[in-house]
Amino acid sequence: MNPISYRHVRCFLEVARLSSVGQAAEALAISQPAVSKTLKELEDRLGALLFERVGRRLRLTTAGRLFQKHAGLSLAELERGVRALRTPGDMGGMLTVGVLPTVATRVLPEAALAFARAVPGVCLRASTGPNRFLLSQLREGSLDLVVGRLAAPDEMAGLVFEQLYSEAVVAVVRAGHPLLAAPGTPLADFPLILPPPDAIIRQVVEQHFLRGGLEVPRPQVETVSLALGRGLVQASDAVWFISEGVVAEEVAAGTLVALTQDGMAQAGPVGLTLRSGQEPSDALRQLMQAVREAC
Repeated sequence: MNPISYRHVRCFLEVARLSSVGQAAEALAISQPAVSKTLKELEDRLGALLFERVGRRLRLTTAGRLFQKHAGLSLAELERGVRALRTPGDMGGMLTVGVLPTVATRVLPEAALAFARAVPGVCLRASTGPNRFLLSQLREGSLDLVVGRLAAPDEMAGLVFEQLYSEAVVAVVRAGHPLLAAPGTPLADFPLILPPPDAIIRQVVEQHFLRGGLEVPRPQVETVSLALGRGLVQASDAVWFISEGVVAEEVAAGTLVALTQDGMAQAGPVGLTLRSGQEPSDALRQLMQAVREAC
């Protein structure tokens, strides 16, 4: 069998993370044909199909998920080795966690402070992003833990989930918004801000419109970012559909107002996700317990 190079593994992992050849090409600063050629070479050398196309996105096959786990862990270990040579004596004191924006806003600050008191010698590196992206990074070993939503069964292959709570989706507006005085006005009369298509809660929002006999409206902006969404809503008549936890403090303070939306479904369980068979370190167990208590 022809050897598999670092180039093959890096290219495969970027496509697996982003579910897109075009976005992977941009992240790797190479052309789309180069990415496609590299993937084809890898599949030929492995003798397995790694991706299947679903609509406009790519999805890992069963073989692809299996290869992602081993390739990702191998690359993560290689990168740790490089860092160990560059910063001797500075390894082992780091935990990496991926969190949804709602978790970053409400849960992680309290959990991070409790963790720092319990394990002062370990640095916590946290990153946010779409749930699918975080789970991909976890599966390949770039993250030690994800605090996020329970994904679809096929996306949970090789992962284990512990539910902590469920959360609603809300539609929020600025104080003094016209809808507060005339709640029956169609939402389509106002600029709408929706979660991006790859966010789990986007499906919840779309189903809400469809159940009401309406077409899914075209959003003006797509985001789950608190800073961006809050700024847009406060400066306009926009209506933002977002997880309740992201805007809980703003709603409590009265700077944003949650509209009453009959029939809006829950966004689904939020909890801790680990790799299947992963044995948490003592520090990771402390972090997980801190998250549970913060929830």
